[in-house]
Amino acid sequence: MPKTKTRFVCQQCGRVTLRMMGKCPQCGTFNSMVEEIVVEAPPLAASHHNTFGGLRSAPKRLSEIEAEGSDRWPLPIAEFSRVLGGGVVPGSLVLVGGDPGIGKSTLLLQVATLLAATHGPVLYVSGEESERQIKMRAERLQTEQGAAFPKDLYLVTETNLDVILEHISAVKPRLAVIDSIQTVFLGALSSAAGSVSQVRESAVRLQGLAKSSGIAVFLIGHVTKEGTLAGPRVLEHIVDTVLQLEGDRYQSFRLLRATKNRFGATSEVGVFEMAGAGMLEVRNPSEAFLAERLVNTAGSAIAVTMEGTRPILVEIQGLTSVTTFGNPRRTPNGVDFNRLLLITAVLTKRLGLKLGDQDVFVNVVGGLKIGEPAADLAIAAAIASSILDRPALADCALIGEIGLSGELRAVSQLPQRLREAKQLGFRRVIIPRAMRPAETKLEGLEVIQARSLREALEAALKPGEKQQN
Repeated sequence: MPKTKTRFVCQQCGRVTLRMMGKCPQCGTFNSMVEEIVVEAPPLAASHHNTFGGLRSAPKRLSEIEAEGSDRWPLPIAEFSRVLGGGVVPGSLVLVGGDPGIGKSTLLLQVATLLAATHGPVLYVSGEESERQIKMRAERLQTEQGAAFPKDLYLVTETNLDVILEHISAVKPRLAVIDSIQTVFLGALSSAAGSVSQVRESAVRLQGLAKSSGIAVFLIGHVTKEGTLAGPRVLEHIVDTVLQLEGDRYQSFRLLRATKNRFGATSEVGVFEMAGAGMLEVRNPSEAFLAERLVNTAGSAIAVTMEGTRPILVEIQGLTSVTTFGNPRRTPNGVDFNRLLLITAVLTKRLGLKLGDQDVFVNVVGGLKIGEPAADLAIAAAIASSILDRPALADCALIGEIGLSGELRAVSQLPQRLREAKQLGFRRVIIPRAMRPAETKLEGLEVIQARSLREALEAALKPGEKQQN
């Protein structure tokens, strides 16, 4: 009889304890410890086996190691390749997460179809949908795109990882897609599928498969209600790349970000639009985000933000309203809450705007989330435009970080931002005076330098009488 032991694992951080605890001693989460019964397998001789194959490991000189498998597989989906760092790396393990219904399965089915048509066999393993359901989705995508099914695309519905590995061994695919890692289980573990031990051990087995065979493996992962990937954080350390598909499921735009990437930068972002033909690339996100903009409207300003190496122009909307509650609210959508508090405090203290009895709402149009401080000036302009009832200049974009004294601070990658603004038809841009003169010269674009927030708003807002509060 195999030996078993009982342990308790935190579903939030993966901490293992030998007794039940109401609060995790590591992450402090209440009621997150679950009981697991682990079947102990006989240990292998460590001197004769390694993780990826049965042969004994040996140190090698770095100069003697051949960089096999370093060539990437290019994809016709340029936005997806951009986030991966230039294409799919053979032998890589990629985790794709996102909210339910955001388009993870649709995107990876498109990727599987394209790779099967250009690079050889691809195996799509589903533990949540039947083969008929996947075929119906694929038919809809292929009908819209007017293409035929590639002959090297294989589908299977299975949740037992041992059986999945047998299918992979038989098909010998270039790419394997597991949808999703939370539905896969190992028979050697008595815990339920989706538990910490099942997710971790399954990912380790798939990692060994990818590294030893050169097969690229894509894992689809669920997210928790807090928006983080479900399962232990160790899962993110096992994989090579972690991709996050973001966006409002009720809007058409989707953003694909890399929060970890061993083969490229983590600052890139891909923009897609959900349509009948699946996830369509948005080659010019700035134009898409500004398509429904109303010019000469109070409470609107244009920010130039950087997503990796790509500058994106977005509309930031601000609205102020006399509060009906005791304490005024600050409601951001797409910007950091603490950043909004800082900007409203500077507007109140340094410019004398009466925001103490005003509810302040800030929204980034298109579902984009802005984390860099270069959008501070545009946020402040949108709020000031609303409370003063003075529209911002229609052909003006704003770039700059706001300090606590009301000064404007320099930002990075200014030439790229200015070129993008000019390409979209903007004739003037307001920037901090601290920028180097060589970075501010661009023919056909008026660059207005401001030392303080007050100077910038005087240049950005149309003249008019201040609204009485």
